Amino acid sequence: MPQQVDVFICGSGSAGLSAATWLARCGIHCKIVDCRSGPLEIGQADGMQCRSVEIFESFGIVEELLREGYHVSEGTFWNPDPAGMGIVRTRSAEGTTPGLSFHPRVILNQARVHGILLEAMKRFNGLEVDYGYKVLEVKVDEAQASDADAYPVTVRTEKDGKEEVFNAKYALGCDGAHSAVRKSLGFNMIGDTSDSVWGVMDIFPQTDFPDIRKQVVVQSDAGSLVIIPREGGFMVRFYIELPLGTVAKDVKLEDLQDRARQIFRPYKMDFAGTFWWSAYSIGQRLADQFSKDNRVFLTGDACHTHSPKAGQGMNVSLQDGYNIGWKLASVLKGQTSPDLLRTYNIEREKVAHALIDFDRLWAKQMSSNVKEMNGDIDFSEIFVQAGAFTAGVTILYEDSSITRAQGSSQDLATNLKVGMRFPTTQVVRFCDARAMQLVNALPADGRWRILIFAGDIRQDAAYSRLNKPKLGEYIFSVTGPIQKHLPPGSDIDSFIEVLLVLNGERIKIEPSQIPECFSPVTGKWRMRDPHKVYIDDESYNSGHGHAYEFYGVHPEKGAIAIVRPDQYISMVLDIENHKGISDFFGEFALKRS
Repeated sequence: MPQQVDVFICGSGSAGLSAATWLARCGIHCKIVDCRSGPLEIGQADGMQCRSVEIFESFGIVEELLREGYHVSEGTFWNPDPAGMGIVRTRSAEGTTPGLSFHPRVILNQARVHGILLEAMKRFNGLEVDYGYKVLEVKVDEAQASDADAYPVTVRTEKDGKEEVFNAKYALGCDGAHSAVRKSLGFNMIGDTSDSVWGVMDIFPQTDFPDIRKQVVVQSDAGSLVIIPREGGFMVRFYIELPLGTVAKDVKLEDLQDRARQIFRPYKMDFAGTFWWSAYSIGQRLADQFSKDNRVFLTGDACHTHSPKAGQGMNVSLQDGYNIGWKLASVLKGQTSPDLLRTYNIEREKVAHALIDFDRLWAKQMSSNVKEMNGDIDFSEIFVQAGAFTAGVTILYEDSSITRAQGSSQDLATNLKVGMRFPTTQVVRFCDARAMQLVNALPADGRWRILIFAGDIRQDAAYSRLNKPKLGEYIFSVTGPIQKHLPPGSDIDSFIEVLLVLNGERIKIEPSQIPECFSPVTGKWRMRDPHKVYIDDESYNSGHGHAYEFYGVHPEKGAIAIVRPDQYISMVLDIENHKGISDFFGEFALKRS
């Protein structure tokens, strides 16, 4: 008999594990399978961009990533020596443009990155990957697809020579460039492969090249090469441009080594050992469809493939899974309508198209004929300017039911850009005077957040905005947005959490001045939660008092920001626009009796 599961995940790559971690975090039952016999052992995409590090922080698993990984602190650029003596350093630049993110870019073996996610899945609700499953067919019963309670997805698999059938409410195709799910659905990859061939090898170099432990772009007369230092202190990855006419399958390790020696002239380059190597043709392809009947969704390499040199493969895949994971959890928990899932296509298809366009141009710019393409423009400047895109922090989601730039009062919080991820800066938690990043108050636990920037409530204007009419009482009232969409018997903050961000001197504000509703009664012991009030403290030693300035919020006007469970900003509203809050959630959240 077919087994029933809420979500069937085909593939345990970056996208599959990211989605599974979300589902496990939210207590959703799912099955995740992989055709391999066990976990990934050797990674091929090991660069973690800033946004991906932020995602790990949102799950509460960033410490191991930061401790074990190589931090990209500086990059250098090398070009032909005008004197004809090989290559010379022409520029140094910070590894991450200041202000892009609170976290650095990190290099860590993909197998270890996956291992951290696997450990989190198991810790959250015991979820583990079932290995040795080959997916034979995935199909959707269109007659049942519109029934929210149905299991219209049938997944046929084979393990140990025996066929197993699963019926699922939803399925994710996270099974890579040769996706069996995509092929089963009849979707096609559109794109092409260029004549450009590159080699990649993880090696232990013996060299006098001075920047061997930095990220380096070398563009020499003998070709282009990119250095990515690896964790551990000794191993380094080389991406090496190979001559035109090279056939990838004919490349030998000796070819890559000889090419590297030519590029590094006049520096010595020998190889104490090689951990892994490969050669590939650069290509960019997109799936012609990303989903089927709002029940099956493609993620990662199953719907977009590109070259690895910009460090986007694992990162964009991880973010695909992060996007669909919380949405599936919200629908399956009965918090939102299944129509919410349509925003996956709206948001991630645009990201995939932008990625392919960027990669196509980037691959050309990285080649040795870059001067012919850019003229007098220094490639190092192009590289630095692309840093925000490659860091993953420039994604702007278009308007939908959960992202509403149209109707927002963006001028009230100029640095809280609707459709972009929530930027972070330091604040002080009011109850215990702890200095912390504000984003740490928005963990990935499936909850929406309403952030109220009320200003200095010692001032009459700010106090009146918070109390006359009483904003807090309205939000938490029976007719307000929280109780209107709250599952029966749930804590008041289980679906929508309200956070208050004040301005002023903390030690001069008494707790009695803050409305009691902002410390709601929650949890097993039915105690008031005091951890929901923060302050942009100007006087306390651990605070800096610049959060309002950072977010572009004027203390005398205030603002409200609605933030999604994945930390993207949905809407910015006037603090007195109570109806706007209710109208926003009424678009997609299910009402409760």
